[in-house]
Amino acid sequence: MQKILIIEDEMNIAELERDYLEANGFESDIATTGEEGLKLARTNSYNLIILDLMLPGMDGFSLSNELRKTLDIPILMVTARKGDIDKIIGFDRGADDYIVKPFNPNELVARVKAHISRYDRLINRDKKQNDIQIRGLIIHNDSRRVLYNGNEKTFTAKEFDLLNFLATNANIVFSKEYLFERIWGYDAIGDTSTVTVHIRKIREKIEEDPSNPQFIETIWGVGYRFKR
Repeated sequence: MQKILIIEDEMNIAELERDYLEANGFESDIATTGEEGLKLARTNSYNLIILDLMLPGMDGFSLSNELRKTLDIPILMVTARKGDIDKIIGFDRGADDYIVKPFNPNELVARVKAHISRYDRLINRDKKQNDIQIRGLIIHNDSRRVLYNGNEKTFTAKEFDLLNFLATNANIVFSKEYLFERIWGYDAIGDTSTVTVHIRKIREKIEEDPSNPQFIETIWGVGYRFKR
């Protein structure tokens, strides 16, 4: 269930927001001060924050600015102020949307749904962009998993780093010296033959015929290239 944090010092408004959100399938927590809201936001996982501008102690502007240091979830700012300057400041402090009191609770719920849906699409798009898929080979950057023709292959940390680097920079030739420095580091113990050994092991896992590689090509006298 998706969870919303309501930071609002007027309990009648906070409870109204909670009731409408829960009627639409959301779970909600309520904080009545900026300090309490900040603590809850940092210790729990939320899909969106509804943030009142006028709060005792830490106001909504300051709180939004503080939240943005660690959170990228949508923030919907709620206020009785109608001035454009407040909207501009709110957006500048990290708010994603702005709704003025009094508001229709159904409109609030609609905006919550829209922002969560948009955020989820962006997150899923970014995850897909982080994955590399080509000719049956899938490299998942976030989970550091490699699948070939639907079968997961076991990779050591350096094997994964080497494959991922080459695939991310496809069609570019890299020397063994460069790859050794890039993956193992300048101060690593060993030499460029380590790269050759790791390339061979990678080919054994992702090539139908390691002697005739379709992914990682040897460019004789130069180095290696991942072929897209």
